[in-house]
Amino acid sequence: MIRLLAVLLLGVQLQAAAPPFPQRVRQVIEAFAHPATPAPLSYSNIAAKLKLHEDPAQCSNRLQELLAEGPSGDMFWMFPVTAIAYLDQGQLSQPARQALRQSLKTYMPYRGDTENHWLLYYTCLYLMAQQWPDLTADQWFTGKSSQENMREAAGWIESWVQLTTTRGQGEYDSPHYMGVYLLPMSYLAEWARDPAMKQRAAMMLDYLIADYAAESLDGIYTGAHSRVYDNGAVEKWNNVSSDFGWLWFGQGYPLPSPSSFLLFYTLASDYEPPAILQQIATDRTQPYTHYERKRTRNRWRFFDELHGPVYKTTYMRREYAVSSDQGGTLQPIQEHSWDVTWHVDDPRGVHNTFFSLHPYSSLHELQTYFTFPPDQGVAEVVSSKKSYDSPDKFVGGSPYEQIFQDQDSVIVLYDIPPGTRFPHINGFFSKDLADVREDPSGWLFARGGDALIACRPLQPYSWKPIDGGGRRLFSPSLKNGLVVQVAARSEFHDMDAFRQAILALPLEFKLDATPTVRFRSLRGKTLQCTFGQAPTVDGSTVDYAKWPLFGGPFLEAPVDSQQLLLKHGALRRKLDFGTLTVE
Repeated sequence: MIRLLAVLLLGVQLQAAAPPFPQRVRQVIEAFAHPATPAPLSYSNIAAKLKLHEDPAQCSNRLQELLAEGPSGDMFWMFPVTAIAYLDQGQLSQPARQALRQSLKTYMPYRGDTENHWLLYYTCLYLMAQQWPDLTADQWFTGKSSQENMREAAGWIESWVQLTTTRGQGEYDSPHYMGVYLLPMSYLAEWARDPAMKQRAAMMLDYLIADYAAESLDGIYTGAHSRVYDNGAVEKWNNVSSDFGWLWFGQGYPLPSPSSFLLFYTLASDYEPPAILQQIATDRTQPYTHYERKRTRNRWRFFDELHGPVYKTTYMRREYAVSSDQGGTLQPIQEHSWDVTWHVDDPRGVHNTFFSLHPYSSLHELQTYFTFPPDQGVAEVVSSKKSYDSPDKFVGGSPYEQIFQDQDSVIVLYDIPPGTRFPHINGFFSKDLADVREDPSGWLFARGGDALIACRPLQPYSWKPIDGGGRRLFSPSLKNGLVVQVAARSEFHDMDAFRQAILALPLEFKLDATPTVRFRSLRGKTLQCTFGQAPTVDGSTVDYAKWPLFGGPFLEAPVDSQQLLLKHGALRRKLDFGTLTVE
């Protein structure tokens, strides 16, 4: 009986374990090469079949049909046809190949208006010009020759890598758009013929994967994000990042249907991260604090500097992660400034997160980051980002929000001017929180998995239901804030012991003039934050000028260094983008 039980348990473990990396890659490609429905092939299906060297005649005929229908999608059309051109390897018919080349003369893709758009556009332009190096200007939609297109594209790609490795990424840490950065780097690492470009892209894959690895919890991308969609903000598993965490490290669960970004990443280099990145992504044996400096996306109006700094803090342990930026409108529309994310064995359908925000909506914000005329700005954004102008939204930054974090303590302050659109704050209280208690002291207590959460709203509030479950904390006071302290369940005998420990912590705040909080954290530090001023820890002012590009036990990179040191135990891996070398 004991032996039988051991065999059964082993079978369960093997069934639960992710297959080896090559099998995971094959699984993604097979999903597109052999779609479950009999619909006509898409560009993605064609590319996957060409990778597997299957059905070349069918691929050729369908490619001609798609191109004859007329390309659309701009740079999002460019990346699948670029892959098709490189996966062809003599499989496509001459008419199909000619139709593809002709489309680059007759269709003019829009370059886009975001960093990910431009990286896709220039990567594909570079590779297509490399594929047909002798075309003259009259054979390209750009009106430039292949060599001119390559020089322009290479210049932009090189400048983006330099800016990212000195001052941080602009569309940073997005659990959706991370795929749009990995895909072009995978293309260049595999298909670029220039050794320097090839090496640069291969190193950037390490760089981008490391950025994710240090802030992931069991495959979930935690923390402050430049861009995240509404459903991905509350169901943190439901993001492209889950696909990549599963592919690279065998963690968590992939999405029900693999994302196209994941597919095209695997169709090019299908890069498997080295052992040190495997360790960084999976080792949560000891709590740690991780720091990052990023930058805002391009600010076209109202600022003298094109980019502003973003200061991120993430506190990570096996039970939960707490992550934040400093607040403000650092990215338009889809910014997510802080949250608590707790571990669950199966995150699918689970809202394992807690956060708050001021639902800011303003033409001023949009004019800062976009160049469209003001009379159409809000309507144009809402046409694709439906929740932007909603008072109930759970995604977005605000100039009237300031955040300070030390380890697993967070102070969030709001100073909202009278007359501001949507003059209230929203707090997301998940349907999956347990043991929720409104204490007479004013503290709210809850448990998410093995994370114990204490939240002190600084002004009166009410509860509003959320579609899909959970409650929204609604507080209409203009001068407002929250104090949040998180701890592990293992640190306390029970929830009441946690409550008693929180109630014993000194807390002072005033809101009538400028919101100010002074709080003694569970970790023994005195934290003080006043809206509009630098916070202090035990009386010492936080010096943001010394904030590293990356800092913590796993990643180390000074600002402007163009270097990144990966660390785990005795392992070291150093990326030097100044010399394009890896040690």
